[in-house]
Amino acid sequence: MASQLPDDFKCPISLEIMSDPVILSSGHTFDRSSIQRWLDAGHHKINSLDQLTRVSKRDSAIRRRLTESGAVSAVLNCIDSPEPWLQEKALHLLLNLSLDDDSKVGLVAEGIVGKVVYALRCGVGDSRAVAATVLTSLAVLEVNKVTIGSYPDAIPGLVSLLQIGNSRERKEAATALFTFCSFPDNRFRAIQNGAVPILIQNANSGLERAVEVLGLLAKCKLARDEMGRCSELLDILIGIVRNGSARGVQYALLTLSSLCCYSEKMGMEALREGVFEICVGLLEDDNEKVRRNAKTLIQVLQGKRKNV
Repeated sequence: MASQLPDDFKCPISLEIMSDPVILSSGHTFDRSSIQRWLDAGHHKINSLDQLTRVSKRDSAIRRRLTESGAVSAVLNCIDSPEPWLQEKALHLLLNLSLDDDSKVGLVAEGIVGKVVYALRCGVGDSRAVAATVLTSLAVLEVNKVTIGSYPDAIPGLVSLLQIGNSRERKEAATALFTFCSFPDNRFRAIQNGAVPILIQNANSGLERAVEVLGLLAKCKLARDEMGRCSELLDILIGIVRNGSARGVQYALLTLSSLCCYSEKMGMEALREGVFEICVGLLEDDNEKVRRNAKTLIQVLQGKRKNV
């Protein structure tokens, strides 16, 4: 009998006939109990999880329904699954659920951080990269920067991934660190966990996002001291100023300004390498932030010139 009914009578999540259909504001119809029933059944219906991920990505009403139904705790259990694909798809679903600011704090309160950090450290396939992206999404809210940043393994896990990950994983880890390090306490945590030399290594390998994080960390004396001990850093930053993207140039200039302002040695070396002249040329750049940072660095270097 069920097979003779049109597909419109079936829940798009469970693919079963709906006994209690609910029409959301988006126009989609779901069975009220199908989400939770599926999640409680053992989490092995890959097509259903794919469907959840697809529909939640494009529809905020569906995301809200999922979070309100109590589905999050069951999805979190999937991260512990020995099946790599299940862990990865659960993380993709959590990433979608984290898109709405109203849900970010609630997700953290439900215990998402511990599970995501576990995947960050122990995940396989794309799980580690997606886990880093989930943390970035959650940390858009200032309160979550504080909460997640203080979680024992969150920032250490990101620093570790930045060191040992593949290209995508390192980029996502650097993006997450950039987001977290806009909060001052997290800069100190990143520095304590050895982020500076790892970021320099990644910047030297062409990962401009690492330079963005260095620009934030350079506001701390502890980080500047570490950077000053790296003989290659000045050449790396100058190379990015010459050939990098607008955003890379912006943060390379910011990092140079912090280093040269507080270090006579770094300032003099920058002058000898022609950084002042490079910055003068950048005053005509199309990007306003590049022009502004170039002007700031010029002012710093002018002070060093007077001491020559």
